[in-house]
Amino acid sequence: MPASTEIALPREALPRHVAIIMDGNGRWAVEQGKERIEGHARGVERVREIVTEAATLGIGQLTLYSFSSENWKRPKAEVDFLMSLFKHYLIEERPEIMRQNIRFRVIGRRSELAPDVIEEIERSEQLSAGNTGLTLALAVNYGSRSEILDAVRDLAGQVQSGTLKPGEITEELITNHLYTAGMPDPDLLIRSANEMRISNYLLWQISYAEFWVTPVCWPDFDVKVFHQALRDFASRQRRFGGLTSTTGPVGE
Repeated sequence: MPASTEIALPREALPRHVAIIMDGNGRWAVEQGKERIEGHARGVERVREIVTEAATLGIGQLTLYSFSSENWKRPKAEVDFLMSLFKHYLIEERPEIMRQNIRFRVIGRRSELAPDVIEEIERSEQLSAGNTGLTLALAVNYGSRSEILDAVRDLAGQVQSGTLKPGEITEELITNHLYTAGMPDPDLLIRSANEMRISNYLLWQISYAEFWVTPVCWPDFDVKVFHQALRDFASRQRRFGGLTSTTGPVGE
C-alpha cells in the first residue's frame, strides 16, 4: 500500500531521515517587496506543513537547519526576531507535536542561547520524549565543524585522563559523541533557493546522503515540492561505494 494516495510511493521507498536546509526566506521577502522578517514568519508556516506531511507519510526523522552558528553575524534586529520566532514556535506548536506523536529534539550549542529559550527547548523535549512517531530535530546555533570539534575535545579529554586509548577511537565512537548521537544518518538532503553548497551542515552525517536542490525559496516550499523530492529520491540507485544498488527506481 502506498504511504499516501498523493505521493503514491510505498513506505519502504521513502527516506528514513530527511535533512533540509531551509534557504531563501529573506530573498523571498525582498522579491515580494516585504521586510526580511516577513519571509522568516512565512517560513515557519512551511515548517508546520512539511513536518505534518513527513509525520503522515511515516518518515522516521526530519532535521531542519533552523539557525546556524554563523547566523549571529546577521543584523541584531533580525537575529532577535528569529530567536523570538523560535521561542514562539516552541510554545505554540507543543500541543500539535504531542497530538501527532512527534518526538522533538534540538541539536547545536544550546548553552549559548538565552535561558528562556533553553527552558522552552527542554520542556518540549521532555514532554515529547516518550512519543514514537516522527523525530523532529531542529538545528539551532548549529555548525558541523563546531560539532566535530566538541566531539574531538571530549574524546581527547578521555585519552588524557587515561579512560580511552587512541587506538580505541572508531567512526562509531565519534558518531556517538556528535550532537546527533542516536539518530540515523540522513538519506536525503534537500536545499531550497537553488543554492549549491552544504553550509557547514551535518558534514559527518551526510557522507552517503542523496542531494536534492530546488530553485523554490523556502516560503514557497509546499507539500507538492516535498513530494517531488521524495519521488526523485525513490528513483535513484544508492550503492554506498559498492556495485550493487540497495535501492532503485520504484518497480525495479
